[in-house]
Parts: sequence; structure tokens; C-alpha cells
Amino acid sequence: MRKFKLMAMFLVVVSLLLSGCFNNSGTSEPTGTKDKPGGKNEAAEKIIRTNSGSEPGSLHPGKAEGSHDSWILDHTFVGLIKKTAEGKIVPGMADTWEQSDDELTWTFHLKEGLKWSNGDPLTAADFEYAWKHVLKPETASVYAYQLYYLEGGQEYNSAKEGADLKALEDKVGVKAINDTTLEVKLAQPTPYFLEVTSHFTYYPISQKVQGENPDWYKEAATFVSNGPFKLTEWNHKENIKLTKNENYFAKDEIKLDGLFFTLIEDENTAWQMYQSGELDLVYPLPQDVTGKLMADKDPIFHNGPDLSLYYLNINTKEKPFNNVKIRKALSLAIDRQTIVEHVAQGGQKPAYGIVPPGILDANGDFQENSGDLFKEDVEDAKKLLAEGLAEEGLDKLPPFIYTYNTLEAHKKIAEAVQEMWRKNLGIEITLENVEFQVKLDREKAGDFTVSRGGWIGDYVDPMTFLDLWITDGPENNSQWSNKEYDRLITEAKSTMDTATRMKAMHEAEKIAIEEFPVIPIYFYTKPYVVRETVTGVYAPINRYPQMELADIE
Repeated sequence: MRKFKLMAMFLVVVSLLLSGCFNNSGTSEPTGTKDKPGGKNEAAEKIIRTNSGSEPGSLHPGKAEGSHDSWILDHTFVGLIKKTAEGKIVPGMADTWEQSDDELTWTFHLKEGLKWSNGDPLTAADFEYAWKHVLKPETASVYAYQLYYLEGGQEYNSAKEGADLKALEDKVGVKAINDTTLEVKLAQPTPYFLEVTSHFTYYPISQKVQGENPDWYKEAATFVSNGPFKLTEWNHKENIKLTKNENYFAKDEIKLDGLFFTLIEDENTAWQMYQSGELDLVYPLPQDVTGKLMADKDPIFHNGPDLSLYYLNINTKEKPFNNVKIRKALSLAIDRQTIVEHVAQGGQKPAYGIVPPGILDANGDFQENSGDLFKEDVEDAKKLLAEGLAEEGLDKLPPFIYTYNTLEAHKKIAEAVQEMWRKNLGIEITLENVEFQVKLDREKAGDFTVSRGGWIGDYVDPMTFLDLWITDGPENNSQWSNKEYDRLITEAKSTMDTATRMKAMHEAEKIAIEEFPVIPIYFYTKPYVVRETVTGVYAPINRYPQMELADIE
């Protein structure tokens, strides 16, 4: 979830830093309607200026992965359905839909007259093409597994060399019946499937554009989308500009002329830019700023729950971290309450499990029903570490590297964990910061020992967290494997009975905590600032702040 090189901006930031300027809120600063990026005075335009932490890895819905991708995609594309600030499902590209009695077939009826940002007609065939493109083996989509809910989806995506790909593609359960009717057949009943379709992997792409230019998504000049905004400028590793899409089906609801994302990895710089009037919305914030704004109840400060987990990946294939006692010792020696109170400072909740609050169980809240699945205990951690090292034939744990992506917040948490392990276990580690995309690539390659991890739920169900760590799962960076865990996840995915599936997922979560392929740290909140003159910004439980319906007074 996180660069800019314009000399004017650089001079502003330097002058602020040299003067030690710290205005409490900056609410009197000008909004995005004054000086636009590029130096032009366009007082008639309404453009919200914000920060995005890193150069996108990909702005193709079928290839995207991180939050630095999805925040842009959420404003440039729309799927079959959308979600309100309260999490309610409402029509997107689809006007209506129905489900068969056996719960295996969904039929979506698209709005009439839909268009792409370039004016071409958007039809159900674009959805069929997009979903099959994600599943096509050569696409190598990290998120292809999100479409395994479709009949034949996993078989097509997992096809071996020499297989009849055309035959397998034809068996995938998505078909455009006509221009406005999309039929979807599932491999098995999936209670949360409708919500899954709001994820960016399910966004449509233009079959015509993809066929004529497979690299269409890499530059603004060739970018085609269907959402409230279109990509009009992309100065790589510097900034991205979105402009209102006049071909959007609900264009009359869009009050803004556009959005401008400055790509900044340092949240302190972003906050300084907010104070100087260069940004209107900032997320994330420096941790000390978050604590002060929250304590002062500053009107520019907004916070709320976030369906997400902050954790540490452990490379279980690397000795001696293959030993569960060593992994558990590392977890039990971390004081999470100190981290959330004195480091993170955003009202986060210490995590003693994997699934965050805010997801309904068969009865009540899933996380509340789970309770604390472990507790910190330094003496027990010392004992476990000694036993684990003995089993591995070691006297002490060799020095290792803790990798995190460039962000002051991650650095401070890494330093806190480093000191806790040194003080409580006598362990010496080295901290290494890298760009977000570099971290993701290295995790995928298994080129790490311990790395900072974070996951925002793709949909509101425990499965969006628990199926991350199935054997050989594309997001299972820890490379952990447990047959009973896999069985329970399969069981939970194969039944529509709420009590049965929830019970299986509770049991699976306990196994993951017993073996600690990852170390949960805390459940996120979503602290951000937005100028009081900006209205209509909302933050769904599993999304970054959304600006589609925003306005500037």
C-alpha cells in the first residue's frame, strides 16, 4: 500500500523541513480548485490532489496486485456491482441479476448503452473476454485464483503444456448470451460470490483494445476504462492524473473534474505537502501526526475500521525457520499493545488471530467469537526458542534480515520489533527497506527471511484471509503447507451451510496460529486527512478512500 521530482514541490518541502513548520491542520490552505499541477491556474476545475505511495505495478485489472494499483483502478473501472460506504451492494454495470435455485448459475443484466472511455460500446462479451483473459495461463495473473469460483476456471488456469487450451477455455463458466446478458456458472455454490465480483480482477476490459494493443494499460495515451474517471496523464514514478469520463453511465453524479495522484513513498513528505496546500487528501499519515490529530479531534481527521491485517511473513522453507517452535518464539516475544499505542497510534487493535473484526459469523462477529488464539509470553518464547534451536542443532539463531517497504510507519514498527527480539530473545537482526513492488517481487521469488506483510480483504468473508495460506497458494509467500488446513478450507468452500463453513474456518485459523507461518501484529484502522472544503469522500471497510462522489465546495 506507497516519488515525485518536480523542482517546485521539492523546494516547498525543503523549506518546510528547514523551518520546522508544523501547522495543526492546515484547514485554511487552498483546495484543489486553485493552482493545478503543471503550474496553470484553472480556477474553474475541481481536482482533488492526493498521494499514492508507489508507482503502480500494473493498471491492468487482470495483472494488478497491490493497493497502489487498486486505488487507481477503483476510480477508473467499475464491475458488475458496486459497494456503498456502508458496504451495501448496489448496481454497477449490471442493472439487475438473479440466481438459480441450485445457486450455481447467476444471470446479470447489463445497463443499456454502456460505453468505454474511448466511446466504443461495452457489452457482456467484454466481461466474458476479461475474465477468461485473467484465467488464460499465459496471462500469469497473480489473482487468477479469484476466478476459480467459475466452473472450469481452475482447470483452464492450471492447464499443463500440451493441453487443449481452446477446449478448456470454452468450458469456463462465463458466457455472453447477448450484448446485455452475462451468464455465470459456478463450480460450487459460493455464498459471497456476488460481493467477489466487486473486486478489480472481475472488472471488464475492452476485447477490441486488448486485441489491437496488448500494452494498452502501460501509458495514458492508450488507456481505456469504463469508470467515473479516465487516465489522461501518467508521468511514471512521479504522478498520475485522472479526468472525468464523459462516457461513464452515471457521469451526472460525478462532480469533480478529476483526481491527481502524486507518487510519494514518504508519508512525512505527503503530510508537509498537505500543510503547504499542495494536497487535499493524505493517506497514510505519519504515525505521530495520526496520534496528535486523533487526540485533538481535528475536523480534518477521519478514521474508521479497515478489513485488514498487519503481519510478518516467515519464510518457512529457510532453515531454521522451518521449525515451528522458533516461529512461535518470535511471535510470543512481540508486545503488540506497545506497538499500537506508542508506534502505530491510530487506534489499531492488537491481532491475536488472522481474521479481523467486521465479518459476520453464524452468530455474531467472527473475530470476537475466535477470541485471542494466543498470548504473548516472553518466558515461554525463550523456552521455545531454546528447544527449537536444539532441534535444529544450533546454539543461537543466526543473524537474519527483516525486509519492509519504504514507509516511515513500517520502519518504526520494524525498529520496535527489532528491539523486542533483541531484548527478549537476544536476537540480532538487520532491517532492510525496499520499494513496495520490489518487496512483492522478492516475496513471490522466496527471496526473503522475514518481511512485513499486509492484507486488505477482497470481500467481507473470513475466506479472503484464510485461503491465503493454502498449499502452493499464489499469496502464500511463507511457502507453508498443512494438509488439514487445506482440507478445512476446501470444506468451507464446498458448502452453503453457514454454520458448517464458519466452524471449518475457525478450526483452520487455529491451525495457522499454532504453526505461525505468519506473525499477526495488529488489525488496521484507516486514518486519513481531507480538507473541510472537500465533501463526499468515503472509505469502505476494505477499500482506500473513495473519491468518485466527492465535491469541492
